[in-house]
Amino acid sequence: MRATGILCVAAVVLFVGLEGRAQQRPAAANDPRIGLKPGLRDAGEAARNMERIASMPKPEGFFDPKAPGGTPTPPERDPNLPPLDPDAPPDPRFANMLSFANSDLAFSGNHLFMGSFHGFNTYDIERPGKPKVLASIVCPGGQGDVSVHGNLLFMSVEQTRGRIDCGTQGVSTPVSAERFRGIRIFDITDVSKPKQLAAVQTCRGSHTHTLVPDLHDSANLYIYGSGTGTVRSAEELAGCSGLKPEEDPNTALFSIDVIQVPLAAPQNAKIVNRPRIFADPATGAISGLWQGGTHGEGTQKTSVTNQCHDITVFPEVGLAAGACSGNGILLDIRDPKNPVRLDQVVDKNFAYWHSATINNDGTKVIFTDEWGGGTRPRCRAADPLTWGADAIFDVIETNGSKKLRFGGYFKMPAPQTETENCVAHNGSLIPVPGRDIMVQAWYQGGLSVFDFTDSTTPVEIAFFDRGPIDAKQLITGGYWSTYWYNGAIYGSEIARGIDVFRLKPSEYLSQNEIDAASLVRVEELNTQQQTKITWPASSVVARAYIDQLTRSKSIQPQRARDVKSALDRVDGLRTGQEKGAAATLDQLDALAAQLEKDAAAASGRDADRLKALAATIKGRAVKLRS
Repeated sequence: MRATGILCVAAVVLFVGLEGRAQQRPAAANDPRIGLKPGLRDAGEAARNMERIASMPKPEGFFDPKAPGGTPTPPERDPNLPPLDPDAPPDPRFANMLSFANSDLAFSGNHLFMGSFHGFNTYDIERPGKPKVLASIVCPGGQGDVSVHGNLLFMSVEQTRGRIDCGTQGVSTPVSAERFRGIRIFDITDVSKPKQLAAVQTCRGSHTHTLVPDLHDSANLYIYGSGTGTVRSAEELAGCSGLKPEEDPNTALFSIDVIQVPLAAPQNAKIVNRPRIFADPATGAISGLWQGGTHGEGTQKTSVTNQCHDITVFPEVGLAAGACSGNGILLDIRDPKNPVRLDQVVDKNFAYWHSATINNDGTKVIFTDEWGGGTRPRCRAADPLTWGADAIFDVIETNGSKKLRFGGYFKMPAPQTETENCVAHNGSLIPVPGRDIMVQAWYQGGLSVFDFTDSTTPVEIAFFDRGPIDAKQLITGGYWSTYWYNGAIYGSEIARGIDVFRLKPSEYLSQNEIDAASLVRVEELNTQQQTKITWPASSVVARAYIDQLTRSKSIQPQRARDVKSALDRVDGLRTGQEKGAAATLDQLDALAAQLEKDAAAASGRDADRLKALAATIKGRAVKLRS
């Protein structure tokens, strides 16, 4: 249930209540994820409707040699804790742990790039079931999120130990010209020998970043840099100020960094804007959104919105979704250098807005809540299903502008133990035509595949999980990211390495739907930079729509049989010129016309599926006639 009317420094925002719609019933007592055997290398495993087809441990040099298998690393600090002093000595409890965590993934061709707090690794994934390490680049600095564009790789650096030269010796002075915090740019023309071309310094470093192409300017690429660390001193980097807005209107707080990368000369990359996307439009106050604190009795503390943790862009629909500490925001990015906020929401169930995913139509946004900072057990039996979960919003048109309207929640439903850090983290769309499906990481809660076509009633389709790393103490690990890429799911496992999965058909997802998703091939994938997914006019795609319409009882059984029969005959044609081919193609056209009439009499998603089925079989006929 939604309510309006919370006033936050003169900015009226949508407030989602605790009584938000439930996702589904909790996991059954016999869920195989419950009670799995602990272990780093021999933990128990549970899977449903998917299978693990490959695993690789971290390569040499990317784990702590003093600990068997490497010391797992806390991936992110709890945002509710006081800020760290950037020049303080490291906490001895985490001195080694903060060096070797795997982080985010990016893909290009047959290559997977895995970021790490220690640098990045490149894998050959031409055969997904047999990945091979191609190169390991040591370049410490924390976070290490990566993305790719052509022959360029970009890497986020936020920790204070990072050096401009990628050295491992740290920095020599509290205020050091050697220190680097920001975005590194590498030339990966030879993936085995990357060369650093540029290092764009920023005031708060880069916790994450997002590549933003300008659809009207192919000469430049833009980067939205999100820094969540403390602000550097002006002595170390000129122009940096961590003062409150009333003390310094030029503070580095309450903004993001927009970096321009001239593709012909990436070494000249530079910051070109620090837009005040949190400003109050009525007063101009740059601190115009959530001011921090709790949302009332029984809720957890949320940090002030002076940063974005993650921004996901969808240039083809002109939108971006920002997960920004205490708010979820919707941006107009038609001018990528100057993003404009369209809407903002808060949710009293959310502790820290962490990441966002936009569906392929640009009509929904999923925001994740990293309650506990990713290092705490937040999927126990007593933990609410609305905390540390996904919040699904519909994007609607209101008075000529796009707004966010709450739909429902989804959370991995199987209770986890006290020694498993578990909360929502990174995922991506799975390109099944006619449906909104996502795969998502839950740290040591494993990964889930779920359908959010109906934003009010998401449904889990498949999962994989391991037991805790240790039975007696919480050692941070699990999946940082799980992404679909060209027919397989890849998981960045913080403590263990890399896993690869394949979906299996079930009552929730047919083989035709899996095959249709696998037809979608992309040359690059950076999940925070979404692109429009299109499907070929293939018989497999048509059969996927038929399976969906049959499942929802939205197509007449005889009509479904007629279409399948016609597709079977079409699939037997080689050129479209064979004897009887013309009659078969004419029948496809007639069936398409009838399906269009059926669509006109239907409503909602099923009407869209009927139209898409008609268009697909018409396209199949056109292709054979040409």
